[in-house]
Amino acid sequence: MNTEQSKALIVGVKVGQNPDFEQSLSELEALAKACDYEVAGVETQKVDHINTGVYVGKGKVEEIKALAHMLDVDVVIFDNSLSPMQLRNLNQIIDRAVMDRTNLILEIFSRRARTREAQIQVEMARLQYELPRLTGMGEMLSRQGGGSSGGLANKGAGEKKLELDRRKIRHRLSELRKECREIEQNRATQRKRRQRGGIPQVSLVGYTNAGKSTLMNALIDRFSSEEEPAQENKRRKVYVEDMLFATLDTTVRKITLPDKREFLLSDTVGFVSNLPHDLVEAFHSTLEEITFADLLLIVIDYADPAWEDHLLVTRETLRRLHAEEIPCLYVYNKCDLAMKQEREQMPDALPKTGHRCIYMAAGRQIGLDELVSLIENEIYQDYMECSMLIPYTEGALTAYFNENAVVNRTEYLAEGTLLHMSCPLKDVQKYKKYIMM
Repeated sequence: MNTEQSKALIVGVKVGQNPDFEQSLSELEALAKACDYEVAGVETQKVDHINTGVYVGKGKVEEIKALAHMLDVDVVIFDNSLSPMQLRNLNQIIDRAVMDRTNLILEIFSRRARTREAQIQVEMARLQYELPRLTGMGEMLSRQGGGSSGGLANKGAGEKKLELDRRKIRHRLSELRKECREIEQNRATQRKRRQRGGIPQVSLVGYTNAGKSTLMNALIDRFSSEEEPAQENKRRKVYVEDMLFATLDTTVRKITLPDKREFLLSDTVGFVSNLPHDLVEAFHSTLEEITFADLLLIVIDYADPAWEDHLLVTRETLRRLHAEEIPCLYVYNKCDLAMKQEREQMPDALPKTGHRCIYMAAGRQIGLDELVSLIENEIYQDYMECSMLIPYTEGALTAYFNENAVVNRTEYLAEGTLLHMSCPLKDVQKYKKYIMM
């Protein structure tokens, strides 16, 4: 069995003064490795403006071709968005498969999609990416058409095939959108059911590989019930791997705290700079979960030197999702690794950032209790301590509070059930006639 990795040549073009060029190129290498490519070489060029035909300079194209053949690479990956014409021309000149950053991210998503919903969303994004590139090829093939009038009958063989390909893609997109709408309806039904339960919702968001899934698993471990079988606890955990885009599916888990308070925690797909627009659109139903959260935990890989840029990308993506107004906590993760790099001495000495934040290390379960305390302060602000005497004839109401409030103590009196609890203000107002003064 041949397990040899495919080899890739990375190409970066610095247009003008781009301060993020090196960082973007380094990230492209990480993306290539996440797609199981062995990075055999890196080629760069600095230009004042792009070449509309081949993106790089014509001389540089020949250098890239020679290097690609010398290194015997399977694919040349550009850290830029290539137009249909540029992609076609580069493929012809270099005589190797050529892809851009968007195509590479789509390839990663295609390989990692596990659930049917993720697979549908990735396929939709890929087809939307391919459709205009077929259109670009049509400009060349249109010269093959004969006759003076329009219509498919007068088109060349190449353009006929192109038109059929376009129709197939549009038809397939229509089928996928229909299936996606059905899944969205099921998701909306599940969401309404959760909202009726009144349990606060907390979403983990942030740059890819910041440690969101690790944090979710740490919270599941830390607050799992002693009665819960080990196998069940393992089943509730999410997939974790130290690579970009290990998580593509939104996963929701209930976290039950020692005081019986509960919240729903969702793990979401990570963000990345220059995330393809089509991919954001395709994953809209999944990312929409974020917009219904009561609190966002913005997870930041503090050990990454580019964490500030990643935070900007995260905030911009939240703005695109119309989620920038949701209350949030900034979770500076992997502080143990940051300290090893001698970037900071102690987490307590880290600079204040002007927003609610915590410095922690989810992988070593450092700071979990402090994080949960911050979460409770945020999502239980509208809770109030009270005692209610509920008549035995209102047994359903007693059951409701046992399910939706934090009942600290229960007494059974002649007049009814006395609940000493912490419950939402809306319920205090609604059932104030039962409150014991």
